[in-house]
Amino acid sequence: MRKPIVVGNWKMNKTIREAVGLVSELKSLVVDVSDVEVGVAPPFTALSSVRDAIGGTNILLGGQDVFWESGGAFTGEISPAMLKDAGCDFVILGHSERRQHFRETDAEVNKKIRAGLGERLSLIVCVGEVLDQRDTGQALSVVGSQIRGCLTGLSAEDMERLVIAYEPVWAIGTGKTATPKIAEEMHGHIRAIVADMFGGETAEAIRIQYGGSVTPDNIEDLMTEPDIDGALVGGASLKAEAFSQIVRRAKK
Repeated sequence: MRKPIVVGNWKMNKTIREAVGLVSELKSLVVDVSDVEVGVAPPFTALSSVRDAIGGTNILLGGQDVFWESGGAFTGEISPAMLKDAGCDFVILGHSERRQHFRETDAEVNKKIRAGLGERLSLIVCVGEVLDQRDTGQALSVVGSQIRGCLTGLSAEDMERLVIAYEPVWAIGTGKTATPKIAEEMHGHIRAIVADMFGGETAEAIRIQYGGSVTPDNIEDLMTEPDIDGALVGGASLKAEAFSQIVRRAKK
């Protein structure tokens, strides 16, 4: 059985002091959780401090993005080696906000995946459709195209380090959540595409998270679906109590 994974994406929130305070509270609330993988992705400025605060705990540390070059004249960017040096276990790639605000493409996400794999980082690769695409019946084809574009050229062995996060853009930060049925349909679709690209064994093994206004109140209904393996949590991850409840209720 695939182990559920719940990750908090803090986005552009929390000073270093606030970040350390949040994880200091969180670690005591999830210290005894062993059947759900737990991770947090603070802003870059707080990574090292959060690393020190969660050292020796069951909480994994992640970056919110990474660049595909190992170094050089790329002002403002962060390399995979820099994330590893700051203590990161994983990195989130292709988030809808990166695609929307910074025009990030599937081809660029693919290059970031390859760079992250080179540093032995685990990767959370995000895909999802906007409301117009959902309303016009394009959701499955859009997400399918994103999966194929982001994962092109990878091997089944590479896929062992990946988690896919389905985040319907219309449900992010809006209070709207895809029904478990809608989410499960897309998760099953994603798994079928992975099977076509990499084989059934890889498709069965890969974990697929749901992201989009996840709360303690809806996580259990989502997790009853067979192809939903966890959550990528935004706003609710900024409060230790709410996030810890999501973690505890994400058990299969």
